[in-house]
Amino acid sequence: MANNFPIGLFDSGIGGLSIYNEIKNSIPNESTIYIADNMNAPYGKKTETEIIQLSIKNTQKLVDLGCKLIVVACNTATTNAIEVLRKKFNIPIVGIEPAIKPAMLETKSNNIGVLATEKTLSSNLFLKTSDRFSMGVNIHEQIGFDLVRIIEENGINEELLNPKLKEYIEPMLEKNIDHLVLGCTHYYYLIYLLKKILPNGVKILDSSKAVTKRVEHLLKHYNICSNESKVRNVFLCTGNDQVIKKFLTTSNKISKITI
Repeated sequence: MANNFPIGLFDSGIGGLSIYNEIKNSIPNESTIYIADNMNAPYGKKTETEIIQLSIKNTQKLVDLGCKLIVVACNTATTNAIEVLRKKFNIPIVGIEPAIKPAMLETKSNNIGVLATEKTLSSNLFLKTSDRFSMGVNIHEQIGFDLVRIIEENGINEELLNPKLKEYIEPMLEKNIDHLVLGCTHYYYLIYLLKKILPNGVKILDSSKAVTKRVEHLLKHYNICSNESKVRNVFLCTGNDQVIKKFLTTSNKISKITI
């Protein structure tokens, strides 16, 4: 039955595992298939055309593997390709966008920071969202140059990451931000490092809970919630699996694929 087919997720690497973990915590009885397209990471430095082509390939692979719903667990892929994916595939597709709206509604200083990839910040979807909810709030954007590459190659290496984070965050603090929006799923794994840099009054926002709520809503809406007690979680990658293994439990097997 379609109800017991898996939920598919894809990202350029390990970043989307933050979304996977949130979904599994909230909906543990759903099976999943996760694709880490780490051979092509980072997506943030690619052209819009390349991002769309890779997103189509990932989605097609998940559809071919029998997924009932797709989560684009990558901000860059969402902001550049989700409209194309929804036109091309007849399946519920959930994207992930930076949590700009809640930051703008909650800010007291009227200054928020957004740390994201270059292609997310320059995308039409991001610009539309920013304009729609700006309401006089100043958005201080910062491209997270090299952060995804460092994480994909070295994991959470504080010696490499801390200088970059300080370089990117300190100018935002000078602008009196009281919210920092994380616009890349990889950055979820940097929260504890960011908390060492940010004052207590600055709130960090990511989109994992919002995405999970949307997935739950669509499962109920399309009446495709799993009723199977046996759950299967599959992890696939297109490149080296060594860093990904560090973010999974030892019981999780990772298989190499070509998309």
